[in-house]
Amino acid sequence: MATIRKLDNQTINSIAAGEVVERPASVAKELIDNALDAGASIIRLSLEGGGIKMLEVEDDGCGMSAADAALSLESHATSKLTTVDDLLRIETMGFRGEALASIAAVSRLELRTRLIGSDSGSRLLVEGGKLVSSESAGMKEGTTVTVRDLFFNTPARFKFLKTDRT
Repeated sequence: MATIRKLDNQTINSIAAGEVVERPASVAKELIDNALDAGASIIRLSLEGGGIKMLEVEDDGCGMSAADAALSLESHATSKLTTVDDLLRIETMGFRGEALASIAAVSRLELRTRLIGSDSGSRLLVEGGKLVSSESAGMKEGTTVTVRDLFFNTPARFKFLKTDRT
C-alpha cells in the first residue's frame, strides 16, 4: 500500500486548475467575467486553434497596478472579498480569486495591464504557474490577457481536447 503524503503546491495548483479550466470556452468565460467586473465597456476576444493555441481577451476596464497584477496570478487573491460576510453581498461575476492562477497553471500566460490614471502599465509572463518575467510596459488603460498553449503541461487534459472545436 502506498504511503499518504501531501502534494506539492505546483501539483495542487494543476489539479485545482482543472476545476476552473475545462476547455478554451471556460477560459474565455472567466476572462470575460473579469473584464466585466473591471467595468469594461469594450471587450475583444481573439482565438487561434479554437483557443488552444492562443486565446486573448482585451478590455478597456479599470486595469490593475503592478502589485495587484502580480497578486492576481496567485490562488485565492481577489479584490471582491475581505471577510466571509462579503459572500452574502456578492454582486460581481467572479469572487473566488482562482481564475487567473488556474489559467496560468495550465498555459503560457501573458498579462498586460495599466491602471486608469497611471503613466505606464505592467507586463507579466507566466509559464505553467511560474512567473517568468515582470516588467513595466507602455500600453493603453485596461487589461489584456493572452493565453497560449493551453494544457501544454497537462497531457491528459490536452488529449481530452481532440479537436479545436472541443
